[in-house]
Amino acid sequence: MNHLFVNFFILLFLSTPVTAQQKITNLIVVTTDGFRWQELFGGMDSSIAIQKEYNQGDSSFLFKSYWDKDVQARRQLLMPFFWNTLAKNGQIYGNRSYGANVNTANKYWFSYPGYNEIFTGYPDTLINSNQYPPNPHQNVLEFLNHQPAFKGKVIAFTAWEAFNRILNEGRSRFPVIAAFDTTNTKPLSVQQQLINNMLLGSYKPWNEDECLDVFTHFAAMEYLRKAKPKVLYISYGETDEWAHAGRYRDYLNAAHQVDQWLNDLWSFVQTTPGYKDQTALLITTDHGRGINKEWTTHGSKIKGADEIWFAVLAPGLPVKGEIKLPLQLYQQQLAHTMANLLGEEFKPKHPVAGSLITLLKAH
Repeated sequence: MNHLFVNFFILLFLSTPVTAQQKITNLIVVTTDGFRWQELFGGMDSSIAIQKEYNQGDSSFLFKSYWDKDVQARRQLLMPFFWNTLAKNGQIYGNRSYGANVNTANKYWFSYPGYNEIFTGYPDTLINSNQYPPNPHQNVLEFLNHQPAFKGKVIAFTAWEAFNRILNEGRSRFPVIAAFDTTNTKPLSVQQQLINNMLLGSYKPWNEDECLDVFTHFAAMEYLRKAKPKVLYISYGETDEWAHAGRYRDYLNAAHQVDQWLNDLWSFVQTTPGYKDQTALLITTDHGRGINKEWTTHGSKIKGADEIWFAVLAPGLPVKGEIKLPLQLYQQQLAHTMANLLGEEFKPKHPVAGSLITLLKAH
C-alpha cells in the first residue's frame, strides 16, 4: 500500500471523534525510560554486546541469555511477555524496519519534554529542560481524576523525582509517588510499610533523584492489590540510567525485568474481578537513543533519539500484533487516546493532538 495513502487514511479517520467501548473501565499506563525500538523489535544488538567498554566484561552472559541468530527468537529471549502474550493479544507500533514509524513531536528528545508530550498531548517548545518547574498544562491523568467515574481513583508510581513536577502533583490533586516518596495512603498494609522502609534504606546509585525500579514496581503492585485504582501509571527508569552509564548488560537486564513485571501486572489484571476483561494496558517510552557509539545517549543532536514505540492490550480492540504497515504516528497522540480508551474526551485549554482510537479499533 502506498505510504502517502496510508497516512491519508489515518488522518481522515483520526479527524472523526470516536469513543472507545464502555467495556474498558480501567487504564494502566507503563513507561520504561529511553528503551530503544531496536532492542524491542530486534533483541540484543550483538555489535554493542561484543564491545568491552559496554558489556561489563561479560559478553558470554549476554550471548547465553539473549542471543539467537533468528531475530524473532532473539527478541523473545529479551522480551517474552511482549512477544508471547502482548503480540498475540494486542497491538505493537514502532518497528521502523516496516516503515511503521512512531516519533516524538517535541524537538528535544529527552525526558521531561517526552513525558509532557505523552500526558498532555502538547509538545510545548517552552518545556525544554529536565529541571523545568511544575508543568503548567493539564495532563490526562489529572483530567481523568476530575471525572466522576475516576475521581480519587488515579495514582502514579514513578522512579524519577521529576514526575512531581511533570504531572504537577500540587495542582493535579492525585498522588504521585516519585523516587523516594513513600506510600502514605492510610491505612498502610504490612507489605506497604515494609516496602517504604526498604525504599528509604536502599542503595541510592542516583542519589535522591531516582530510586531503583524494584521499589517503584512493588509499591505500585501492592497499592493495586489493596486500593484497586481505576487509573494507574507506573514509570520505570533503569533502562535509561544503565544506558547512559554504557552498561549494556544492565540495560538489557533492566528491560527483561520490566517485561517480567508487565507479565505479572497483566496476570494480576486478568485474574482479578473488576479488572479482568475491563482493563486497557498502554506501554511506551519517552524518547529513543542513538545508534552505534551513540546508543548511550539522546537529545536533539543525536540521530534517532526521537524514534519511539508503543503497545496496547485492551478488551474490545482487534488483535493486530506487530504492525507492519507504513504509517507515521506521534507521541502527542497518546494523551487523547488514553481518555478515549475509557470513553472520555480529553479537551484541555491547551492544544491537544488527535486520538488514535479509530486506528486502534480498525480491523
